[in-house]
Amino acid sequence: MRHPRELLIDAWSWLNYKQAMADTNRPGHRAFPELNSSWVPAEELRRLAAYKFLAAYDSNQAGQLAAVTGDHHHGVERRELGDPSKLIDTTLGYLLGAEQTIVVPGADHAKQGEATAEDRAAVDLQDKLRTWADKELLPLRIQQAERGAVRCGDAVYALAWEPAKQRAILRTYDPGFYFPEWDEGEQDAQEYPQRVHFAWELAADPVRGLKARVRRITYELGPIGPATAPGRTEDGRAVREQVAGADGDPVLTVGDTFDPLTGTVTRIYPWAPAKPSSTTCYLTDAEWLLEDVGLAHDVFSLPPGKAAYRVRSDGQVLNRLDLMHDFIPVVHIPNTIPDVGEHWGKSTLATVLQLLDELAATDTDSASASATTGTPIVALAGARLPIDRSTGQPLPVRVEAGTVWQLSDSGRMDTLDTSAQLAELRQRIDHLLDRLASNTRLTTAGLGSLDVAEVPSGYALQLALGPLNSLVSAMRLARNHKYQLLLRMVQRLHQAGRVWPAGESLPVRLVWGAHTPTDRTTVLNDVTAGYEKGVFSLETGVRMLQEAGYLIEDVAEEVERIQKRAFDQAARLADATGDNGAVREYLRLPEADPGVPPVPLITDQPAPPTTPPADTVSSTGATPK
Repeated sequence: MRHPRELLIDAWSWLNYKQAMADTNRPGHRAFPELNSSWVPAEELRRLAAYKFLAAYDSNQAGQLAAVTGDHHHGVERRELGDPSKLIDTTLGYLLGAEQTIVVPGADHAKQGEATAEDRAAVDLQDKLRTWADKELLPLRIQQAERGAVRCGDAVYALAWEPAKQRAILRTYDPGFYFPEWDEGEQDAQEYPQRVHFAWELAADPVRGLKARVRRITYELGPIGPATAPGRTEDGRAVREQVAGADGDPVLTVGDTFDPLTGTVTRIYPWAPAKPSSTTCYLTDAEWLLEDVGLAHDVFSLPPGKAAYRVRSDGQVLNRLDLMHDFIPVVHIPNTIPDVGEHWGKSTLATVLQLLDELAATDTDSASASATTGTPIVALAGARLPIDRSTGQPLPVRVEAGTVWQLSDSGRMDTLDTSAQLAELRQRIDHLLDRLASNTRLTTAGLGSLDVAEVPSGYALQLALGPLNSLVSAMRLARNHKYQLLLRMVQRLHQAGRVWPAGESLPVRLVWGAHTPTDRTTVLNDVTAGYEKGVFSLETGVRMLQEAGYLIEDVAEEVERIQKRAFDQAARLADATGDNGAVREYLRLPEADPGVPPVPLITDQPAPPTTPPADTVSSTGATPK
């Protein structure tokens, strides 16, 4: 037994029962030799090893992993029937719901007569963000990232401005490539690191003459400095150089201001026009040969003199390139709400990993028992067995259909019946699945193993889904702020690219769809009764119908269509106000245009004379007498 001081309790303690994780200095080194690279920090090894273990379970390779770590016999014989993958996909489906919608508060009111300038700005931003989401395949990216979060406990998004496309591009990274650099005592779920690295190895390519390399992408916040431009060293390597003025002194980027009192450079960003900032984000993308990275260097301290910097599509050398914004465009998504002082989330498989091992072991035993049940072991006594004429030895006996054995008077045949053991194993599998549904909070109803015919009522089904509802609520709570932050970054990147107008960032949220089937008839009745009795507005009712699964694409447009046909309400409005203009505005009709020119009213004036004046000429040309 280990000394109590050797008992390690951290975010990855649920894997301590694995032999490969027993070495706290180099965990997983036997199963994953690639983690032995010198550039991987020692404090990150347990996290990376945990990601590898979880990926093996997801791809039905836990048996191979056990064989590599020493349990060769049981590892090869292990039966894996996709239970971990099913848990991941089921959890992901409930988390995401039917759809994900970008919503800007106030956009639902923009098409109404009383819409303010803020409401019109909200609907404009909402349309732009939804157009951007379509171009960047946001639902696909969310599926991609969130599956990794459910499996590994963490996911990472990265945004970058693409000059050629004139929009922000969204990428997802494997969490094993993500290395945030924290100052001492600042690692917390709500804190943001000042420097973030993405790093991975590039294999050698003898055909192209390329050696094994390490690529690292770094985002770093720092003070604004003088302007720089692409340049070359004497040996031809791409670097960035300071731009010098006519007198040889460094010059500032257009729009920056130097404060002689503090010695800092400030900049006005489009999203904060009244608040100068002295901070900007620098991007570095470089490669190092593995042979140049010694034991003295890790991902946080790779030698700058050995770096080969990459060049962007517009010719910019990615060596501390000023991105012209004051935030790191990286968003880390935890699968669960992190513990106090923690940054990393927890996998859905974490606490039930041993249960999955038990299930796989039972499946393996069940496969063995079913083999002996389907093809039983037969014992013969007093049988005349066929003889091999060349050797004189009895031939092997096989149980096949139509086989006949000749038995002596005292002969008999016995079979080994393992059907009872097989039935017990099947009952144990059912027990383990129920335990799995309970411990993951997915419930038997959520996993689809509950017989709906046994549910006495819809209310009983709602109670059965209670743990699943709380699970989904907690997972979405851990993500809500992260997606608000992501969409705010999208706004600001487009503002920094001078594509969207300047101004303060508007709040945006990602609305998740319903994760369980809803009684649409009940929702419709509630909306109808609530709106008629004035409990909530028409916009709220339409939003409830949209979340319940009704085919409503845009709440504001649906409200406008409804009001155009709301003749009963319009009649009551006319009776109450007597203002036809207000009625036409309520029905979204243009102002009234009679289309008939005005007719002057008859006044009390004497009738004109019936005979023409004496000084006029008649139509016949004669002058009257």
